Amino acid sequence: MQTRRLKTDGLTQQILEAGTGPLVLLIHGFPELGISWRAQVEALAAAGYHAVAPDMRGYGGTDRPAGAENYTALHLVGDMVDLVRALGERDCFVVGHDWGAPIAWHCALLRPDLFRAVAGLSVPFQPRRPNGPPTPAMAVLSQRAGLGDLYINRLQAADAHLAFEADPATALRKMFWSYDGATADADQSTGFLPPGVSMLDHVPDHATLPPWMSAEHFAGYVAALTAGGFEGPVNWYRAMDLNWSLTAFLQGRKIHQPALFIVGERDPVRHYSGAHETGMADWVTDLRGRMVLPGAGHWIQQERAEAVNAALLDFFGSLPAQLDRKP
Repeated sequence: MQTRRLKTDGLTQQILEAGTGPLVLLIHGFPELGISWRAQVEALAAAGYHAVAPDMRGYGGTDRPAGAENYTALHLVGDMVDLVRALGERDCFVVGHDWGAPIAWHCALLRPDLFRAVAGLSVPFQPRRPNGPPTPAMAVLSQRAGLGDLYINRLQAADAHLAFEADPATALRKMFWSYDGATADADQSTGFLPPGVSMLDHVPDHATLPPWMSAEHFAGYVAALTAGGFEGPVNWYRAMDLNWSLTAFLQGRKIHQPALFIVGERDPVRHYSGAHETGMADWVTDLRGRMVLPGAGHWIQQERAEAVNAALLDFFGSLPAQLDRKP
């Protein structure tokens, strides 16, 4: 594996890559980096693919534009389109985890000519709904249910990133631990916060690194997010309502490429996005598989690397050899 930086139309992107062959883009989520895909980059490269895991806009070695308006889904999909071109290809497979999953789904939705197959990890495809932007609706539903505030609503605050930046190592340790499959039920986050309790204070101080996270691997996250801060990553959340306002043209559109969805059985994200799993086949018309990994939490490409690698290789291997064309 090697790390390098590429200049694309919109920004300079840092990528982790290995292998030659059909291109596979691996899109990370919050608060991760391209290094979260190391096991997949290695396995895909060994199987004859060119595996590329970028640090996404706002993260790590990739540029960090100012302002939430520069972190819409249209920007993030555009970054991936630019990256495919910069890598000298004209089509690819795309995989996304956490926030990377909605971006991967939208890559497939917006550019079916370019993104020939899609796999989403942890977050199912969620079509645009016609009844207004999402965060006010989330706030109403969680309050009516007596669940407190969904953390997504808390991250809308202009200063929300500062709590993470005050102590990046503690913030990252708590987030990884509270969404991990090995963490006890009583300590796992549900994503909902009691009034007056912050996202980090809600996680016990005895949080430790998950079993799969080495000290060296964790140090890579801490160094990158200490240097780059959390404002760019949190801006992905702050752009959610703007995404809704910009995507009326996608209303009713479906994904027709071959698709795969993988989720951990104990993934806390299922508390607030799980309802979309069962209806996903109505919107993803060629859904080849929906896998639930027993006992796994949210960070499945790292928690259950072998299972995720096997699923991706089976999925890609079942598709026609269609990604061998150069522009």
